[in-house]
Amino acid sequence: MPIFLYKAKNQKNETLKGKVEAMSVQQASAILKEKGMFIVSLSQAGHSDFDALNAMFDKVKNEDIVNFTRQLSTMITAGLTLTESFAILQQQSKPAMQKIVGSLLREVEGGTSFADALTKQQGIFSRVYIALVRSGESAGVLDQVLKRLADNLEKQHEFAAKTKGALVYPVIVLIAMAVVMFVMMVFVIPKLTSMYQDFGAELPGMTKALISMSNFAVRFWYLFIVGGFGSVYLLKAWRQTPFGDWQIDSLLLKIPVYGILKVQIMMTEFSRTVALLLGAGVSLLSALQIVSESLDSVVFRTSLKNVADSVEKGVSFADAMSRQDQFPPLVSQMIAVGEETGKLDEVLLKLSAYYESESEHAVKNLSTALEPLIMIVLGIGVGFLIVAIVLPIYDLTSKF
Repeated sequence: MPIFLYKAKNQKNETLKGKVEAMSVQQASAILKEKGMFIVSLSQAGHSDFDALNAMFDKVKNEDIVNFTRQLSTMITAGLTLTESFAILQQQSKPAMQKIVGSLLREVEGGTSFADALTKQQGIFSRVYIALVRSGESAGVLDQVLKRLADNLEKQHEFAAKTKGALVYPVIVLIAMAVVMFVMMVFVIPKLTSMYQDFGAELPGMTKALISMSNFAVRFWYLFIVGGFGSVYLLKAWRQTPFGDWQIDSLLLKIPVYGILKVQIMMTEFSRTVALLLGAGVSLLSALQIVSESLDSVVFRTSLKNVADSVEKGVSFADAMSRQDQFPPLVSQMIAVGEETGKLDEVLLKLSAYYESESEHAVKNLSTALEPLIMIVLGIGVGFLIVAIVLPIYDLTSKF
């Protein structure tokens, strides 16, 4: 949507400058007049040649949503209206988030509810987010819901950062190994090969194998690059299909250590989100249906949909969970306690805290298990190169 720069005077005769989003100059003028402003100048902001490039990289991130929710919660709690809060946040936010906040401001000023305004921002706010806001609006406790939502989003963000941070070192080492091997094969080994040929030495089998791999890498180096990117593209395309997504997800869950970690992460997200929805007044069935579409695992999404179907038919939540093999027995047992005591949301919060703690330990175990494994693979690769390169040189020197 076009952005217009304006210079105007308010009812106190103060000169104001700013930006306003509108479809046309007439609409921008109408928006400013509705706010009681006398327009001095109004013009469309210019577009640079880099706007399209900036739009590709300037996207709304999870961190932006977390900051927006926390700041909005603070402002609503302080007594500001939604429109006043949006107007302040629009000036403080990053360019990508400014557009979203500006759109929300216009929708709410036009009489649309906050939840409906969020729904129109396709792909930005999750169904869980919108359901919580809708519940908070209907119950008149939007400030409390936003505070809980902000806490939940911050926990998710921190946990995701911890998980990614633990895997950074192994990934960097693997990439470095691949780069070093490629450089050795393409640039170093061919020079040694020419030296061996000049001496006319009889080469060991390991060296011949290394030279053959090097020759292939030199002649068809582009195949490695095309094959690498092609494999990633095909894997992503296959995962877009229902069968491929299921197969890949099932395989990931069977990987030692990592599979356990993934299950614990799913349990953390599931129990925390359901507890948050229940605490906001959302019914159990609606909460399960919403969460079943938000989990990052097709296996668990399918299982949770089956649970929702069973609950809809009158089966208790605990019994429905116990019928799904993907969920650990502890989950159904704790849910049964929550149903008996009438404190299901509190029990689920405790369950999420338990699995969050367990998953943090699993992340450390995964990192600890990968480091020696990488060192072993690296040692074998380096040892092979040393033996294959040094052995012919040793044979040559022994002949003199």
